[in-house]
Amino acid sequence: MPLLEVIALTVADARAAQEGGADRVEVVADMVADGLTPDPEAVARMRQVTSLPMRVMLRANAGFRTTGPELDRLRRAAEDLREAGADGFVLGFLDSFGNVDTAATGKIATVVAPLPWTFHRALDHAADPAAAWPVVRDLAEGPGGADGGMDTVLTAGSPRGVDAGVETLVRRAAEDPAAAGLIMAGGGLRRKHVAVLAAAGIGKFHVGTAVRPDGSWERPVDAALVREWRTLVAAAARD
Repeated sequence: MPLLEVIALTVADARAAQEGGADRVEVVADMVADGLTPDPEAVARMRQVTSLPMRVMLRANAGFRTTGPELDRLRRAAEDLREAGADGFVLGFLDSFGNVDTAATGKIATVVAPLPWTFHRALDHAADPAAAWPVVRDLAEGPGGADGGMDTVLTAGSPRGVDAGVETLVRRAAEDPAAAGLIMAGGGLRRKHVAVLAAAGIGKFHVGTAVRPDGSWERPVDAALVREWRTLVAAAARD
């Protein structure tokens, strides 16, 4: 079953995502910083207008490193966001060497369990993404059990976006069919990529500016564009 996830910054975005047929929203704040933790009140307002699953970003700064005090704030934020209506989260950290920070990630994963969560594009920005991939892949066995834990890896296959990383995504999916079920392609995803990725067994797709007029974060999500992407993803899954 294919999945289309739409980035939502506002109540209007969340409403349009549902109207257009999205399967899930990723709720973030401040896309200038590539997505930070939103205010729980914003999440609560979105929950009032959509029944879609909402995965909420847990990220305190524009980079992928974190600190002990930041982790404490994110743990508290996770509890507040859960109460506001979040039913999943988006997280992931790198250490000072650019390796996956499994300790920091695990601390937050334990707090959000048993809710499901996504490891975000920190993977693409690791010092050695090829070496980081199996580390992230193994996080699927972490806290949460069968009904939670990490079930998605948001990745473009390259820090430069899907255009540069599509072959990497296809290769990872071909090498490990179980991993294909984890991969959610996103980060400059374009319509031409969908059929290629779907043919490789990837069924999760993540869009942001692609469903906004003029591709601008300053414009709200357009339900008609979401509907076009929903149709495209569904058609690729049938082929």
